[in-house]
Amino acid sequence: MKKRADSILTRVLAFAMIAALSTCLATPGRGQTTVEDPAYVVEVADVTAKVGEPAVLHATLRVRDGYRVLRTYNNRVMELSSLDGSITFDRRVVPGTVQDGGIDFAIGLRATKAGRHPINGYFRVGYIGTDEFAMVSLRLIANVNGTE
Repeated sequence: MKKRADSILTRVLAFAMIAALSTCLATPGRGQTTVEDPAYVVEVADVTAKVGEPAVLHATLRVRDGYRVLRTYNNRVMELSSLDGSITFDRRVVPGTVQDGGIDFAIGLRATKAGRHPINGYFRVGYIGTDEFAMVSLRLIANVNGTE
């Protein structure tokens, strides 16, 4: 009888654990943002750079209606990297410039090899809404085309 009770208890606990994990995985946690934050629209275009010569990737975050840039926050791009290590960056952290209802970023870089090189990083920015303010992380994804 004790074996059967242990078996039933084990099954009930297993089902409870599965239900709890399903709920946790399905519900985004507080402080997390989606790929596209409701306050900003990311505008970034791929850049072409001659191998070994400096180039600048321009990225802009446009503020949507009802929001404004949190100017007192250290708005920046960080954790810049290239998939294959063929891009070097002038700075590890690039500050943003607040202009015309958005934030502009000028990311200095150099291609070390010819070809298409995916790069990524994170925008870390703040905004003010009608009844809230928040600091969020948004993905930076672009390509650098190295030419000879």
